[in-house]
Amino acid sequence: MSRVRVLVGTRKGAFILSSDAKRQNWEVSGPHFAGWEIYHVKGSPVNPDRLYASQSSSWFGQVLQRSDDGGKSWQPVGNKFIYDGIPGTHQWYDGTPHPWEFKRVWHLEPSLTDPEVVYAGAEDAALFRSADGGQTWTELSGLRGHGTGPHWTPGAGGMCLHTVILDPANPDRIYVAISAAGAFRTDDGGQTWLPINQGLRSAHIPDPTAEVGHCVHHIAMHPGRPDVLFMQKHWDVMRSDNAGEKWHEVSGNLPTDFGFVIDVHAHQPDTIYVVPIKSDSEHYPLDGQLRVYRSRTGGNDWEALTNGLPQENCFVNVLRDAMAVDSIDEKGECGIYFGTTGGQVYASADGGDSWNAIVRDLPAVLSVEVQTLA
Repeated sequence: MSRVRVLVGTRKGAFILSSDAKRQNWEVSGPHFAGWEIYHVKGSPVNPDRLYASQSSSWFGQVLQRSDDGGKSWQPVGNKFIYDGIPGTHQWYDGTPHPWEFKRVWHLEPSLTDPEVVYAGAEDAALFRSADGGQTWTELSGLRGHGTGPHWTPGAGGMCLHTVILDPANPDRIYVAISAAGAFRTDDGGQTWLPINQGLRSAHIPDPTAEVGHCVHHIAMHPGRPDVLFMQKHWDVMRSDNAGEKWHEVSGNLPTDFGFVIDVHAHQPDTIYVVPIKSDSEHYPLDGQLRVYRSRTGGNDWEALTNGLPQENCFVNVLRDAMAVDSIDEKGECGIYFGTTGGQVYASADGGDSWNAIVRDLPAVLSVEVQTLA
């Protein structure tokens, strides 16, 4: 029988939640790295007991951790991330030049085929690759060296490379998203990069249709249909049917199309989930009602999912990496999980029809990832 392991990164440590396929009773392990910000924890799809964690502190800096036993024990691995010497600057908020600097790792993405290969998305806006389980890192500098680089600007959370998607059908194709530069794609393993922002509109930048400068919050893809991408932007929910070459809006009847997180059902590639929040200045649910919205039509037609979620006086946020799905197939549905800045992790075993908090009162949740184990 399958088991489920939920990997949770928070402001004050990492937690590992475990259950059997019924997903009713949960064991909680943690906090691991208590007191540290854990921006992301993710496991290898090739070797599920190989986990990586990004541990960060404004006082002590950035540390990467690795576990080879499913999170029972951890050891720091290579933490020497060096930009490869590309000269130049990017733009600061006021348009003045600012030197590139390394601050933290926002996202870790293990290879789909090799447990020793892992990618790291960093702030400022760089992508690194390790081929030895995180011991040594090489920057894929073609991204930061793109000609538009001097015009990238940080979002409110910093200029973070927060999304890394590996194409399961094409090992040379990688998608990334940067706040606030936009989305990019490589088709040659990271040597060269193409901005894929055509169709995005951002009213807050001087040229609302610019090639770069869009604040992309998250991108999601179903592995069975890798050319179809879904995006939650600063405002707008977007879809591309041609690997990012062109985007169109699918916000439809959402009460607000501002949010951070977006994900795709494990078995239904046209079923997608978002968590709208009130606005770019009020990061909490509209009317204090926590609602996940689901579209079974690939966008535009949305339904509110509220069963088991607080519907009054709820003022939490759901951050960009804080939703994930399992691959258990229960009557065609899968499990959906998300964490909040209030420290709850909610789970649905029926595709979102009903929810329950599998853990409460954690520190603010930064990321949620799920492993379905044999």
